[in-house]
Amino acid sequence: MAILNVTPDSFSDGGKFYTIDDALRQAEILINEGADILDIGGESTRPNSKRISAQEEIRRVVPIIEAISKRFDVPISIDTSKKAVAEKAIKAGAEIINDVSGLRFDERIAAVAAETNSGLILMHLRGDFETMHQQSPVEKIFQEVADGLRQSLEIAKSYRVKKANIALDVGIGFSKTFNQNLELIAKLNPLCQEFSDFPMLVGASRKSFIGKILDAPPEKRLAGSLATAAIAVWNGASIVRVHDVKATVDMLKVIDKIKGEL
Repeated sequence: MAILNVTPDSFSDGGKFYTIDDALRQAEILINEGADILDIGGESTRPNSKRISAQEEIRRVVPIIEAISKRFDVPISIDTSKKAVAEKAIKAGAEIINDVSGLRFDERIAAVAAETNSGLILMHLRGDFETMHQQSPVEKIFQEVADGLRQSLEIAKSYRVKKANIALDVGIGFSKTFNQNLELIAKLNPLCQEFSDFPMLVGASRKSFIGKILDAPPEKRLAGSLATAAIAVWNGASIVRVHDVKATVDMLKVIDKIKGEL
């Protein structure tokens, strides 16, 4: 899953792909590099980001989704936690709703997924939009993540979202401590086994815990991002959400060959 943010303030690529032409050029690059899914977001969820209206988010994402879906044959996911945005994005050509709130902010997203038969990615987080990076750490992070994902799945089930259309995301970086982020990646396999009916997504690309290890800004975190993606996939992740597609695809090809010898 390739990240394509059409925001002015995302932590790594904010403002770079804000116009339709820039987004189309970047989409073509990402697809040629091997992206299987384009994840388009119009609202930053970085720490200290400000919530925008559904209307503004729609204004940012819908024309770009329409343009990309007309030109390229690649699944598009809309990174949103608002029902109105999800509806418009699906009508514009998106096929997947990537909800960082796991239906916590607006559970009606599940109704959109059910009615349109679209994919639905449910991420674990705690708190609301303003506090999702500021929650006090919990002691038992694996229990917390598992309980949160189960709650999200129950909501999706109540709206009759098809089980086969759901994927899960452990929510790296969202009110987890430095060590908890590392632990979730290092010991991901038990969570993948517990939720074996659902593909597990890991989105750790260029995040701050990598920057802390490497003492590097976001654009200098490629090696660390590749390491986290490699270990996550080795430990059971089915999808990795990344900024650096070509390097990640090459790395995954090598992992596939090595795993083939087990």
